[in-house]
Amino acid sequence: MRRALVLCLFVFAVGRLSAAPPERTHDIVPADYASVNTITEIALSPDGKQVAYCLATWDKKADNRRTELWVVDTDGKGKPRQLTNDRANDSHPKWAADGKAVYVLAARGAKAKPQVWKVPLEGKPEAVTDVKAGVVGYDYAPKADAIFYTVDATATDKDDFSALRAKYGKIDYGSGKRAVSELVRTTKGEKPETVIADKRYIREFAVTQDGKKIAMVSASDDTVVKSEGESRVDVWEDGKIVTPPTDVYRAKAASPYAWLEGLAWNPDGTRFAFCAIFDAYPAEIIVGELKSGKWETSRMPREEGVQVRGYGSPLKWLLKDDIVYLNDSKGCIDISSWDFRRGVGRAGGMLKGGIVYGFDASFEHSVVVVIHGDEKCFAKLVVVDGQTGNRNLADHNTHTETWKLPTIEHVTWKAPDGVSVGGPLELPYGWKKGDKPLPLVVAIHGGPTTASYTDQRFDPHNGRMYFAAKGYAVLCPNYRGSTGYGDTFVTDLIGKENDIEVKDILAGIQHLIKEGIADPDRIAVMGWSNGGYLTNCLITLKDPPVKIKAASSGAGIVDTVAEWGFNDEPGYPIVFKKGLPWEQPDIYKKTSPTYGLGNVTTPTLIHVGGNDDRCPPGHSRMLYRALKEYTKVPTELNVYPGQPHGLGTLSFRTAKMEWDLAWFEKYLQK
Repeated sequence: MRRALVLCLFVFAVGRLSAAPPERTHDIVPADYASVNTITEIALSPDGKQVAYCLATWDKKADNRRTELWVVDTDGKGKPRQLTNDRANDSHPKWAADGKAVYVLAARGAKAKPQVWKVPLEGKPEAVTDVKAGVVGYDYAPKADAIFYTVDATATDKDDFSALRAKYGKIDYGSGKRAVSELVRTTKGEKPETVIADKRYIREFAVTQDGKKIAMVSASDDTVVKSEGESRVDVWEDGKIVTPPTDVYRAKAASPYAWLEGLAWNPDGTRFAFCAIFDAYPAEIIVGELKSGKWETSRMPREEGVQVRGYGSPLKWLLKDDIVYLNDSKGCIDISSWDFRRGVGRAGGMLKGGIVYGFDASFEHSVVVVIHGDEKCFAKLVVVDGQTGNRNLADHNTHTETWKLPTIEHVTWKAPDGVSVGGPLELPYGWKKGDKPLPLVVAIHGGPTTASYTDQRFDPHNGRMYFAAKGYAVLCPNYRGSTGYGDTFVTDLIGKENDIEVKDILAGIQHLIKEGIADPDRIAVMGWSNGGYLTNCLITLKDPPVKIKAASSGAGIVDTVAEWGFNDEPGYPIVFKKGLPWEQPDIYKKTSPTYGLGNVTTPTLIHVGGNDDRCPPGHSRMLYRALKEYTKVPTELNVYPGQPHGLGTLSFRTAKMEWDLAWFEKYLQK
């Protein structure tokens, strides 16, 4: 019977939870982006009667977005209550064992470093830690009522040149010192105790409920190159660290370059799980199990058509052998589960469309809480309850009920090789089939091993909402290499970049032209990261089947040898190009837009963060130089000072949107 109960937690569909909305009268503009609020993380209380969540809001004066802690009853009878209001960027909420407080990681005070805080339901936040350099990560063991946290440290490696490095200490050396971690345990009334200091960097960790075991994603240092190819999951117990077999996610995996994240223990500490997220291959859930005193690792089976949601996907054990995760399917994200004892799974079934951005669940109390959005509205906090009905607990974007939101649907078309390709299509509010064809913006997602989703989202990086609000059709193609359309659809891209996915996108444009939606004389392309790369690929085509009149290239790669050499994640090009540059020179040349720069006639706006390590500014400067100095194509280069791979400030995101709109308005002659 308990097995049936576990599965039943995930079969109730989220229905429409609100009355008829008010009349939509507000025309959306870039400045409206500042008013969109986002629920980022949630945590159910021990008795299942409350849920704590972090709400991210923008502050125009401070020019940043910060999270604060809220709580609401799961019975739907009360209103959300704000527990913190000092914009301390509260994150990783975890309930105290007695249910009277919530632990968070936050930076309180003008110059404070992140610390672990205990936030009572009634009263002021109390600092649990006092670390001068700040806490990096933490977890809580409720049965031991103990906090575990990591701090940064430095390891000095000895070699023949150690003395010379010490003599000239102002030079930034490539070796000799490494960033590592120390893991500390603290309980009320006791002095903090360092439990792990083995000169490795701990990117993530999780403790069992009794605090007696710790699983860690660790690497030799904090660099991405070590994390994506050499990190592993270690287990600490009784002062000893063991490394369960790594072959299942390294040597014997489809690719050895997996990112590891989402560590979660089952209730009795006999199993742990984590996501292995690959470039060019579907993500997998890896499970460690204690058998006869030894740890074994295996890959969680996936049913046909099931793909694990990759980056940022939470994992939750309901019982000792039942795990719940997010399932990526054709522009939607649903909840799925797997029962290791019976060897059966349930693929989706909880939702009938839309996106689950996050969830928490309690088998004991038969409660499922989700952050859920769809094509009709921004995300809300919802309880799924099969007995009393689904309940809308928190909606922090009620002001958007008057916005003229785009109409969004998932559309499909055929690629030249006959494969079905799809993606979300945004259409201006009120536009209907048979109306005059629209200027088209092709908004290309990054990754590429991810997807665009069929939901309402205001996305300055990838053109969502603000173009449709200005009267454009916006196609978000999930080209080959994207997730949610089967394993083969993902792996088809290996060795075929700047080819098969470009044809997928062009076929989507031609499909919308044929359907009378897109005006063939007013086509534009844009994207960020891999979307910027594909924008560069499209504008460097010789004699393309459709004329691209304007482009916005955001943080896009131009030369793939430089991508391997300069980017912080060299595993990405190695996987997609099937080797190193000197092993596969023809593929690296074929996949580089560099050699087609002479073909560019499209006016191109270029954006990049000044401190972008993922797609360094040199690529954007190369593109700008070619267009500005040699091909004489209209172009602008916008370098955002101090910004990493994604633009972090409100002012820069708003500026990007306004630049995009102005550029396309000019060159599409709308």
